[in-house]
Amino acid sequence: MATVEKRGPYQYRAKVRKKGFQSVTKTFEYKKDAETWARQQESEMERGAFICAKEAENTILAEALDRYSREITVEKKGKDMELYRIKTWKKHPLAERSLSSLRGSDFASYRDERLKAGRAGNTIRLELAIISHLFTIARKEWGMESLANPIQAIRLPKVSKARDRRLVGDEEERLFKACEQSRSKGLKDAVLLAIETAMRQAELLGIEWQHVNLQRRFIHLPETKNGTSRDVPLSPKAIEILERRGKVRKIDDDRVFSEWKSPNNFKHTWSRAVKRAELEDFRFHDLRHEATSRFFEKGLRIEMVRAITGHKTLQMLMRYTHLRAEDIAEMLK
Repeated sequence: MATVEKRGPYQYRAKVRKKGFQSVTKTFEYKKDAETWARQQESEMERGAFICAKEAENTILAEALDRYSREITVEKKGKDMELYRIKTWKKHPLAERSLSSLRGSDFASYRDERLKAGRAGNTIRLELAIISHLFTIARKEWGMESLANPIQAIRLPKVSKARDRRLVGDEEERLFKACEQSRSKGLKDAVLLAIETAMRQAELLGIEWQHVNLQRRFIHLPETKNGTSRDVPLSPKAIEILERRGKVRKIDDDRVFSEWKSPNNFKHTWSRAVKRAELEDFRFHDLRHEATSRFFEKGLRIEMVRAITGHKTLQMLMRYTHLRAEDIAEMLK
């Protein structure tokens, strides 16, 4: 049975009750819209096609993000970065909206705002990917079958051009000087080791002494971004860095770089150093690019470089490899 009640000067509440189904209500500005909605709900109940949207209507995005972080994000390898993005999402006005009220146009506006603010296309795609997967999980596992995925209705930003940023001129000298001025005394060693090994930031900060073998000259990474383990060979300079780190090793912390409690702490330390060095558009991940390119400039074969860096495909490896023409010319002599 469907009823429509006037609740105020410009408000009509439609309510549908039918045996065997949970009662549903919805408020409209116009009576005609309320009646149309009520008839639609009754029809779907009679045809057995009714899906209750009550939970999706009563759950705001911020609440769903909290549940997603507890059940889904914590199981991911990149959980720290995703938790940071979720924290940012929860501060956005859209986080106060119910899941059922969110539309593609809302996220299209969000996309355009972020692009206008200068955020990279890849960054925005990662932010929207969280929302897209959340809606998929809510529909498949949280009993919100009525939800449509709003991200599927919009155009995603174009993938940014592969970065080819390397240290040029006196930038390396300026970076090292800025690291020496940091209150975190291990920063310069972290940067040096990144250049010597091409390790990702998460891999570098996660190194434990139990996985460092100075005698056999390698670091074992039990878990990497690709989901596989790998052994990273150590150059004489890398050995020297690790021996230096061993002298300040903490008894109660097995990490080689124990100065930072979280990736976010390290991010702030790194950002301040880059600012002091006056490096334009330089990220920590660019050190991996720098290291990989140097491996090739030293004459290492591609399969050797791939074993060090852990790239799964040649195509991905080549994205990080930009050789200087003058260095290639030296190799041709």
